[in-house]
Amino acid sequence: MYYIGVDLGTSAVKLLLMDSVGTIKNIVTKEYPLFFPHPGWSEQNAEDWVTAVKAGIQELTADIDKSQVAGIGAGGQMHGLVALDAEDHVLRPAILWNDGRTQAETDYLNTEIGKEKLTELTGNIAFAGFTAPKILWMQKNEPELFAKIAKIMLPKDYINYVLTGVHCTDYSDASGMLLLDVEHKCWSKEMLDICGLTEEQMPKLFESYETVGTLKKEIADELGLPESVKVCAGAGDNAAAAVGTGTVGDGACNISLGTSGTIFISSDKFGVDSGNSLHAFAHADGHFHLMGCMLSAASCNKWWMEEILHTENYGKEQETITDDKLGASHVYYLPYLMGERAVLNDPLARSCFFGMTMDTTREDMTQAVLEGVAFGIRDSLEAAKKLGINVETSMICGGGAKSELWRKMVANILNIRLTLPETEQGPGYGGAILAAVACGEYASVEEAAGKLVHVNGTVEPDPEIAARYEKKYQVFRQLYPALKNIFPEF
Repeated sequence: MYYIGVDLGTSAVKLLLMDSVGTIKNIVTKEYPLFFPHPGWSEQNAEDWVTAVKAGIQELTADIDKSQVAGIGAGGQMHGLVALDAEDHVLRPAILWNDGRTQAETDYLNTEIGKEKLTELTGNIAFAGFTAPKILWMQKNEPELFAKIAKIMLPKDYINYVLTGVHCTDYSDASGMLLLDVEHKCWSKEMLDICGLTEEQMPKLFESYETVGTLKKEIADELGLPESVKVCAGAGDNAAAAVGTGTVGDGACNISLGTSGTIFISSDKFGVDSGNSLHAFAHADGHFHLMGCMLSAASCNKWWMEEILHTENYGKEQETITDDKLGASHVYYLPYLMGERAVLNDPLARSCFFGMTMDTTREDMTQAVLEGVAFGIRDSLEAAKKLGINVETSMICGGGAKSELWRKMVANILNIRLTLPETEQGPGYGGAILAAVACGEYASVEEAAGKLVHVNGTVEPDPEIAARYEKKYQVFRQLYPALKNIFPEF
């Protein structure tokens, strides 16, 4: 049998076709436009997603026996607001996760409602990217449209609705709305009241691996697929990507060194760290996860290499940084080019170099940039440790993870073993795995991930290097508190 994984991203949808043993048979990408109607705004037309997904599925399955397609699972960009009227027509362009118009609403939630209350109700505090502030913005600025809302949906859930006719979402994606009582896996009536919504306006909640429905006849006919194709609830992009890297089960961890950086820690139990440093969300495996998100990770290295050093030969700049230099440099870098989420939650934080002397070299500063990002990830790991979570091994992926040097730094700065995935296909692969579970191919997400996700390399920490980095990290963690009051001046 075949399973289709859908990765509904911000610039394109990436679809993949997976067989029963996890082999990827085909991949198709379809782009769609992104609109910026005002400075700081970011929107997309939901129908553009639908057009791209339909065309992508037709191309993806063009050369196979379509009767063998059993299931579809999606991982998608989180937090986006899709508002439908009573006839299920989209009321306005979707307001996306990276839209910045809701700072006033975010401040209202965090200060007037209060972070402590928000944490009690949802397990999280407000961020401008979350869905609830968008709803408050729409209520204030587009009251006539707000009054017509019959259903609130998330991006990948709108795709599932088009395919099945079912208004649905999954717990992992819903966790990022600031409307879900994450611990008890139900809509928070009090948060809905705060946002002027009722539970009838919310989609039905499912576990990520549960079937929400099968293809509507007209959709099946249009795509050339059987009506029996099951559509599972799917997951938010980070949770779906975690499934695709086998990051399921208690204590499993994945680190992503992409443009931004994340550390995703799976847990059987719900937990919130004292400073709300980490997102406390439901996971696609039926349990929970903690996630720390750095706004600038590989983008720090890209900035340093291309904007400052004016080179794209990253490898050449790193080749002279040998093991004896790791943890021995006296130069530090704070990786806050765009402010910071985890663990600081400070949009005014800024990047800087610290500790330079007359003998500081270009190489020292390159090393400091890489180390600074790894120290930032270590901050999130330390927040998780305070909840009693013990991480001994982590998968590592993303563009930055292609650097052998950077992988070695991360392993030693966090003092954990790192493993590399054999295939790195992100949320789409996780979506396909979830579809296979929904169709009964595997008994659980953990079983499926255990059989389908394979390791292609391991990095072990070196005790001497790790000891040097431990001392350096203790200095690094003092720098932001010392500079915090200066940053607002910039």
